[in-house]
Amino acid sequence: MNPEDQATRPDVPADALYIESMDLDAQGIAHRADGKVVFVDGALPGEWVSAQVHRKKNNWEAATLTAVHRASSLRVAPRCPHFGLHAGACGGCKMQHLDAGAQVAIKQRALEDQLWHLGKVRPELILRPIEGPAWGYRWRARLSVRHVIKKGEVLIGFHERKSRYVADMRECHVLPPAVSALLLPLRALIAGMDARDTCPQIELACGDEVTALVLRHLQPLSAGDEARLRAFAATHGVQWWLQPKGPDTAHLLDPEGAAPLAYALPEFGVSLPFRPTDFTQVNPHINRVLVARALRLLQVQRGERVIDWFCGLGNFSLPLATQAGQVLGVEGSAALVARARQNLQANQAAARDGQRFAPTEFVVRDLFEMSPEQLVRDGTAGRWLVDPPREGAFALAKALAAIHQARSGAEGAEPLPAGAADWQPPRRIVYVSCNPATLARDAGLLVHQAGYRCSAAGVVNMFPHTAHVESMAVFDRLDSDGGAAKIA
Repeated sequence: MNPEDQATRPDVPADALYIESMDLDAQGIAHRADGKVVFVDGALPGEWVSAQVHRKKNNWEAATLTAVHRASSLRVAPRCPHFGLHAGACGGCKMQHLDAGAQVAIKQRALEDQLWHLGKVRPELILRPIEGPAWGYRWRARLSVRHVIKKGEVLIGFHERKSRYVADMRECHVLPPAVSALLLPLRALIAGMDARDTCPQIELACGDEVTALVLRHLQPLSAGDEARLRAFAATHGVQWWLQPKGPDTAHLLDPEGAAPLAYALPEFGVSLPFRPTDFTQVNPHINRVLVARALRLLQVQRGERVIDWFCGLGNFSLPLATQAGQVLGVEGSAALVARARQNLQANQAAARDGQRFAPTEFVVRDLFEMSPEQLVRDGTAGRWLVDPPREGAFALAKALAAIHQARSGAEGAEPLPAGAADWQPPRRIVYVSCNPATLARDAGLLVHQAGYRCSAAGVVNMFPHTAHVESMAVFDRLDSDGGAAKIA
């Protein structure tokens, strides 16, 4: 920290805090004279602020911004009236008060810090951040529904900051404009339904041509309520799905003639139909760039075999099948594996002249229980694409490390599994992460125990205005040839 001498700043109170940096929860970080850390909600790096402490521990305090005495040049006016520190503020975004470019820089620094502090890994190259539209990007969302009897109205939206209550949202600028415009009509719709007290959630899923709304209802809907939903769909051009129990029970209100929910990856000539309760990326603009960069970094050759771990419904597998010699997609969800197989068949049937898909197989596997033996049984592949959930790919990295340790004769290493004599680890791994902490943990295993170097890493701004950090890292085997290790 090197702030201006406070004595030369009469406008700054003696007890003001200087904000040095920002953490992964978008809180400003300051230090008191005695070294105690103070996390200040709403403060930005470089600012002098006053704050109200609401939680104290031996080594740190949590506080909320009360005044900004010297503002950062990167502080901007939030676009959304529901964003802020006031009572009832929406908790969906945490960074609308910070310039969008600065948000990306902070996320990049957070990624590098996590890689070093948790994994003791420094990337050889920092990839240029993947960025896209800062507003209207959120094509997936889970909106809470609450009939508030005391207010005599229905609320629909995200939760309030640090609260279980639903924010009184009348607009949302991270949702597509057409969806934001539905918030008030949806409130009126639910308020007029018989089931207004037993519909806790509406899930949004946008495809390229279809906007689907999944209504979670705890009791069967009346014929009148179904008629109200149909009238709303006709007026606003949406598709209603009903979910009486778990995600697998979601079904179209009117399946006959319903347009399919799907998104395209035009660069690869593929289209991926999906159910609104399936996992798909929230930001389709970023996803297209993400897939293209991942495949460029992977540098797959026509004759090569590739494994796509945590393949989902084929977001990476199908594009890979247009470039590789053979593809194996591995996923823990049987429903998503079934969807991936269907998507492959549909794209093969609709293939353009000259378009080819490599032999591709999808299998169900619990990747959180991966073992060296199973890794060997899945066969050698020159390239891996790894895209795990927030828990990361620890078991996969650990299995890879165990084989390397056994081959290198490391002390305490387990013996090589049966059939491992001819098995080879991938020359390159592209790891797509939605949690920098678990990426750093897994990177530490790959670099320090599995024989890899971290050739490159960079952030993917999938969720602008939130503290969520997505990223991508490239790992090359230390004994691979130089040509295979180049970064595009």
